[in-house]
Order: sequence, then structure tokens, then C-alpha cells
Amino acid sequence: MSLAPLLDFMARGGPALWVIAALSVLTLALFFWRVIGLAQAGVWRKPQAEAWLDQWSAGGTPPISAGRTPLDRVTLSAMRALLTPEFSPETAEKETARIAKAELAGLRRGLRPLELIAAIAPLVGLLGTVLGMIGAFQALQESGSGADPSVLAGGIWEALLTTAAGMAVAIPASALASWVEGLAEREQAAMEDAATRVFTAAAARPALRHAAE
Repeated sequence: MSLAPLLDFMARGGPALWVIAALSVLTLALFFWRVIGLAQAGVWRKPQAEAWLDQWSAGGTPPISAGRTPLDRVTLSAMRALLTPEFSPETAEKETARIAKAELAGLRRGLRPLELIAAIAPLVGLLGTVLGMIGAFQALQESGSGADPSVLAGGIWEALLTTAAGMAVAIPASALASWVEGLAEREQAAMEDAATRVFTAAAARPALRHAAE
């Protein structure tokens, strides 16, 4: 397959279109990177935390197995922190918050680059359009009274390519950033609820409260 038509199309848009093309490749790479990272973190796995919380509320102990999801890991960390003799209830709560923040930071990794791409891609496209319009009107001025309107029209639509391309990159990048943030907010709410249930149940268990103290 010949690359000549693609290269010709990119040349019409000027340097701004090349920058937007690079941003589109970066957006696609970030998408696959985040999908793989979220899958490895266990975001789409079924959490076991609910069953563990029921056992904990009934006076049980934390399971030996490691958590498969961020919610599982935060729930286990809260239970184990409360059972650590060196930790006071306040220290256990801080330790749980620390682990939860680390899990959320991992889920939100790559969010800032996506937000940056969504912000600057339309601006790069607009810059390319403005530069293209300037070039089109300069060509019209140089042609004098014998100017061909089709030349100006051709220059304008070629300049507008960069605006369309910038929007075409910014929209998916913004959608991807919102999707990642939505997943992180969902996990954060579940973590806060699970941690509250762990500490509330512990407060009702005198033996556990005495051990923590």
C-alpha cells in the first residue's frame, strides 16, 4: 500500500497536522497502556471484599489470600492494620488511607497526559488553521486582480483540516480521561465504604479494640 496519498494529505495540513498526528498516536498508546494496567490491577475482576466484610462483622479474621482487586487490597489492609499490635486505631486508619491513596494513584496513572492532549490538540489545530489562512490570503494578495477564487477556497479548506484533526484527537482523549476518572471515583467510593465498615465493626468488638490499643 502506497503512503503517498497519506503523506500528501499530511503535507497539506502543514506542521500542525504532524503534531496532531503525533498526539493521536500518543493517545492510542495511552489507551492500550491504561487498559492493560487496569486489567492487571484487577478493576474488572469480581471483588471478594463483600464476603470478607461479612466474616469480619461476624467476628472472623482476615483471609490469608491476597486481594485480586484494589477494593480487596484496601479492605485487607484495613483489617490487618487493626490486628497489628503496634498500631493504634488512628495509626491503622492512616495506614489504610495510605494504601488506598497508592491504589487510586495507580488507577489514575496517565490521566494528566490525556487531559493535556485533550486541551492542546484543538489549540494546535486552531493554530494550524490560522497559519493556513494567513498563507491563503497572502497567495490571494500576490495574485493581484487575476486571483482565482478556487485557489482561495482550496487554501481555506486545507487550513481547516488541522482544526478538524485537532478536534478528532481531543474528543477521544477527553472521553478516555473521563472514563479513567470515572473508574477511579467508583473504586474510591467502594474503598471508603469498605474501610468504614471495617473500622465500625472493629469498634463493636471489645477484644479486637483492646488488642489494637
